[in-house]
Amino acid sequence: MDEAGWVRIFHLLFYTCLGVATAIALLENGPDPAVLALAALMAGWYAFFVARRPPALLERLNPMAWHLLVLIVLDFVLVRLHDAYEMMLFGLVPLPYLLLPGRWGYAGAMLLVLSSALAGGVAEALPENPAVLGFLVGNTTLATIMGVFARHLIRHSEQSRVVGALEERARLAREIHDTLAQGFSGIIAQLEAAEQGGDDPETVRKRISAAKRLARDSLNEARRSVDALRPEPLERARLDQALAGVAERWSAATGVPATLSVDGEPRRLPEEAEITLLRAAQEGLANVARHARAGRVVLTLSYMDEEVTLDVLDDGTGFDPAAPASGYGLVAMRERAARSGGTVTVESAPGEGTALCVSIPCV
Repeated sequence: MDEAGWVRIFHLLFYTCLGVATAIALLENGPDPAVLALAALMAGWYAFFVARRPPALLERLNPMAWHLLVLIVLDFVLVRLHDAYEMMLFGLVPLPYLLLPGRWGYAGAMLLVLSSALAGGVAEALPENPAVLGFLVGNTTLATIMGVFARHLIRHSEQSRVVGALEERARLAREIHDTLAQGFSGIIAQLEAAEQGGDDPETVRKRISAAKRLARDSLNEARRSVDALRPEPLERARLDQALAGVAERWSAATGVPATLSVDGEPRRLPEEAEITLLRAAQEGLANVARHARAGRVVLTLSYMDEEVTLDVLDDGTGFDPAAPASGYGLVAMRERAARSGGTVTVESAPGEGTALCVSIPCV
């Protein structure tokens, strides 16, 4: 549960204690205008100055210390009017740690415990009954434990927010690379080819048309990535059909034959796994177009009992996998595969082509 969820629980605890205490007071003594007025004031003050504030605006010494002090004073008066309101200690004890920063929360909790004890007559009863001291110590211990618990929740929530932000940043980086970067690379390649075919108007027209199509497709994919939707090819077809379409469009854009073969019976996979394999195919083909100078590319999609694999093989120039890589493509591919519990392996050597294999478990 996130921090906002715990804050809502603490709000519910406060109003539950206040409502139960007020009901007991009414049942025992009947309607008391002073009690009802103070209880209503306490509920309204809490609602206006505490409950309506988002968690990000809490833990500010000024003005939250003053709001807490008002609630403590109201609690003191209510306890003096009727002992049923002693249970408000349980509804109020999380507040100092929610409203005050750092060690101020412990100071506020000690003030709350002391005020509640004084309102309940502990000071008068202590000389005659030393056991009351144990009650006071117990309440102090409860407040301290609640403080440790609240601080742990806050730290855990902050860590969760940081991790979530980093994961979202990595997701956007992958999506930008898989959509905009690949699309721009394809557009540049088409425009360069158009420049080289300057003497053939038909070739120039085809290349410019292909560049415009790539720009539109990349723009659509970028919009879908921002909305965290499935890639468009997977909206219209199964994974194997989507991969066949990717290979066909890539061949038309680059002039390099690319074929897809499917082993096993095609079946639906988890959404994240299908997106991972589709993006891996797009990245593998983009790398072939940029670096490999290949004459042919073969994609193989294999459906097995416990996993699905995608192989992208080309007969290009190859490279040394041990050499430092400057691009983000393989990093993003491995991050995507890891999110689905999969792996990415690359086998290559100078002059011997490249074999890319992405494996995703599907048990």
